[in-house]
Amino acid sequence: MDFSDFEKTMDGLPEIPAGATLAVGVSGGPDSMAMLWLLAAWAEKRNVLLQAYTVDHGLRAESAEEARKVGEWIKGWPCVSHRILNWMGEKPQTRILEEARAARYDLMKTAMIDAGIKHLFIAHHADDQAETFLIRLAKGSGLDGLSCMRPVQDMEWGIYIVRPLLDFSKDDLIQICKDNNVPYIDDPTNKNQNYLRPRLRAAKEILEEEGLSAKRLCATARRLSRAREALDDLAQDLFTLAMTERSENGFTFDYRALHAAHEELVVRVVLHAMDEIHPDGDYGPRLEKVENLIQRILRDADFKGATLGGCVFAINRKNETLWIGKE
Repeated sequence: MDFSDFEKTMDGLPEIPAGATLAVGVSGGPDSMAMLWLLAAWAEKRNVLLQAYTVDHGLRAESAEEARKVGEWIKGWPCVSHRILNWMGEKPQTRILEEARAARYDLMKTAMIDAGIKHLFIAHHADDQAETFLIRLAKGSGLDGLSCMRPVQDMEWGIYIVRPLLDFSKDDLIQICKDNNVPYIDDPTNKNQNYLRPRLRAAKEILEEEGLSAKRLCATARRLSRAREALDDLAQDLFTLAMTERSENGFTFDYRALHAAHEELVVRVVLHAMDEIHPDGDYGPRLEKVENLIQRILRDADFKGATLGGCVFAINRKNETLWIGKE
């Protein structure tokens, strides 16, 4: 794959207006360096500016020097400016990669808000998508989880994550770097067998022998994403049909309309209501707990009410309504 393939991908994304500034997460690895090189060539033709962010997590002794090196490498690239963001303070002893990822997005989000930038480009590629699929499959995710990463994702605060490389493989991106003399850093964390993703990469050949290639897993994720979008549309219709009252504390639904609907749609209606009630919650309850609660709501004639995820659920048998509100 080459620049023409990248242009086609960009053409399929929401239009970026001329004069806009885009944020680009650049770690210095081959994935993000290839993406920045592709974006710089694309932006130069369209009068678009790129603000590259490199986050120094301070987790390795070499990280500060590597962040500085990235700035030197891309100095003089068309339309590109560079800024280093530092993760300050005490570092966690557990869930290091997860915490570092959260800190990275928080730092970039804050910088973008200050600069008035709306789009953050991230170099997730096809191999990342395949790994995400396998990780979520192992955790028992439902359809939404298995549809994996979307090309465009609403982050919050009017900021969107854009992933233009989901059809590119890791090998494609390394080849782009080699063909165009783009330097990059080989992060040893990516080979550390103490972490799950490197273990999956080490098992790549075995998985491919069994037919679980990155290409096939990504195709499955796209099909599931298509099904997810269809179900979300139907669930939104049900939400509108069944909701009889909305207040700042919650929602009242026509219980009969929910009871007559397909359970999968009811799950989505309830999840949407819970998300509206607590929009700033980092993590909602496990899907299994939501499913079990809905089973009780729809099938238990003696349901007395329940709480879950900071929400209260109550049925008014006289009025045939379901209340979902703040706990």
